Amino acid sequence: MSKFQEAIQRIDNKNAEDPNLELANGKEFPKELLYSQRMTDKLLDFHPQASEELQIAVRAQHICRWTVPRDTYPKNRIGYLKWREGLKKTHAKITDEILEEVGYDKDFRDRVSFLIKKKQIKKDEGSQIMEDVVCLVFLEHYFENFAAKHNDDKIIDIVKKTWAKMSPEGHKAALKLPLSAHSETLIQEALK
Repeated sequence: MSKFQEAIQRIDNKNAEDPNLELANGKEFPKELLYSQRMTDKLLDFHPQASEELQIAVRAQHICRWTVPRDTYPKNRIGYLKWREGLKKTHAKITDEILEEVGYDKDFRDRVSFLIKKKQIKKDEGSQIMEDVVCLVFLEHYFENFAAKHNDDKIIDIVKKTWAKMSPEGHKAALKLPLSAHSETLIQEALK
């Protein structure tokens, strides 16, 4: 097994510990394991020549996310942003430990951590691809359920913010996703 394959397997093993389950294709999966596999699938579809660093970062983007519950931070916008930043650091730290154990050097590990933290979106190609993949996976797999829990005005605002983070290539890919008529309407409203 290569270092890369071992790293992916270890990331998957960690995410398989997620006690939260999600149904997909009639089968239950640990939530973050399913998410990480969706991220890899979308990355390889969107950017097939992705580097090993980017492939690992995408796979580990939510590693052990359930260990840092949202309710450990204040229930306001500032608390939400601090939670998100804390998660990025946690994900990067766990991934760095795995990569060190399997034998990756510090420069490689630092690049993976940089990508997981989504530093310099719009300036760093890898970070931008990572953000595009995050947005595409959200739109394809999670948007419909999320939209059902909120009013249309809030969803349109969220789509506008999501769209602003994406590259032109990400926009093109998003407009080709298999979405429901209602989701497509919300997205079109946001893009006006």
